[in-house]
Amino acid sequence: MSSFLWSHFRKSSNVKDGDETSSEHSGEKNLNADVVPAEDVGPGGLSFEEDTAGGLGRHLGVTSCTLLIVGRIIGTGIFSTPSSILDGVGSVGASLMLWVLGFVLSFCGLFIWLEFGTMYPRSGGEKVYLEAVYQKPRFLATVVFAANAILLGFTASGCIVFASNILVSAGKVADRWTERGIALAVIFFVTILHGLTPRTGVIVMNVLSIFKIVILVFVVITGWVVLSGKTQIADPHVNFRNAFAGSSHSSNDYATATFKVLNAYSGWSNVNYVLNNVRNPVRTLKIAGPLGLGICAALYLLANVAYFSAASKAEIDASGVTVAALFFQNVFGTVAERALTVFVALSALGNVITITFAASRVNQELAKEGIPLPFGNKFWASNWPTGKSPLPGLIIHLIPSVIVIIAPPPNVAYPFILDVEGYPQQIINLFIVIGLFWLRWKKPHIARPFKVWWPLAAFYLAAAVFLLIAPFLRPANGVGDTPPLPYYLYCLVGIAIMVVGVLYWAGWRILLPKVFGYELIPRKEALEDGTIVTLFSRKKIE
Repeated sequence: MSSFLWSHFRKSSNVKDGDETSSEHSGEKNLNADVVPAEDVGPGGLSFEEDTAGGLGRHLGVTSCTLLIVGRIIGTGIFSTPSSILDGVGSVGASLMLWVLGFVLSFCGLFIWLEFGTMYPRSGGEKVYLEAVYQKPRFLATVVFAANAILLGFTASGCIVFASNILVSAGKVADRWTERGIALAVIFFVTILHGLTPRTGVIVMNVLSIFKIVILVFVVITGWVVLSGKTQIADPHVNFRNAFAGSSHSSNDYATATFKVLNAYSGWSNVNYVLNNVRNPVRTLKIAGPLGLGICAALYLLANVAYFSAASKAEIDASGVTVAALFFQNVFGTVAERALTVFVALSALGNVITITFAASRVNQELAKEGIPLPFGNKFWASNWPTGKSPLPGLIIHLIPSVIVIIAPPPNVAYPFILDVEGYPQQIINLFIVIGLFWLRWKKPHIARPFKVWWPLAAFYLAAAVFLLIAPFLRPANGVGDTPPLPYYLYCLVGIAIMVVGVLYWAGWRILLPKVFGYELIPRKEALEDGTIVTLFSRKKIE
């Protein structure tokens, strides 16, 4: 299967060895020598050249983009999620199968996003693709996406994980406000890093991504040694003899666990969000996407095998710690288990830095389209104060992160937040893949530098439908994984956030103009840093 996908990717991408042509200003017509984006105008009327104007320019190459994906995907999930997935589905075999399913679904999604990203090679990711497909009512898709991106686009959980693990590694008691104070320091540090020193931010991001690869390679190699029988582990093959014993029979359990797996894999679309900063965006995207996800998928699967070689399922259930912590403890001793907390902390920090980098560019794109925001769009769309990096977009990301760090009790709130983040994204994914088929039917002549094999898109569509329905089915334990909250509550909250976007759009585009008797007239304006932004004037209706 994987060899077929790779050969199909090579055929579609038509990558030639030694083709390293690049331009600091490749926002001109020559994106990939012969590819010109067709009908590439957002709802605010910005052309491709206008949308890519301003900022630091095209400074990300294949290596940085690959590491951007790796750094986003490899966070804390691979160290903590295997335990909760095993607990949810009941067996090692079912757990490993879900990691394989997550790998397959992620590659299907990647190929769909590659088709869209090479058709519309501009920053914004799903925002751009929804706008290309769902053009009426005007701006509805943009505002609904904005509600999800802004309200759920925080990195609070990564900051908290960094704080708690640093305290444990230092031998300190993880007092709630001490933990929150460190988490706040992290999100402010990352905001300043990317906002005031953008090139340094990219270097730090890349270094931490390489560090995470090295740690997982170490885990994988150690797992091979354990399986060879040359360590103190008595029976390294115990989990693999009757691997599916005790598997759950609840669809809800598998759906919830799949959300966790997909959350651990999330980030394969990270380059799509920052294409305005990418050299030769079409070519780079087609190389960095499969390469970055392929590296992570291989490391994830092999790391899970390594974890389950070092402890039996019964030992994992009784330990009260994550399977990764148990792996280091059983193989290397308690000192190494404490070292793991440092690895997890640095991995979480790298994840926060990478997510924040991409999220700020998405926020900037939303402001450039004219979505009404407090204090006016010109500020939020700008690259103030350096003229090279969107500090205002970083602030939009900072605010909900701070609120989530301070406000809720962490023991229930953070698992619930992880579930809430996943559900609206599945709704967006469903509309994206439907839009892919619609564009193929209605606009078959648009230039497609990459074209996903349609059965893969159909499989992804079926999976998206299942993942939207199954969480409403009663789980085997009757309560889900965030008691005392109802098991279906995270789905309802996710849907409610999308509804908030619809209501916001209705108030901006329909209700207020009707009540006060005006119409919205768009105009473009160039900011001092070269950024082009759409603004709206109110014209009184006589």
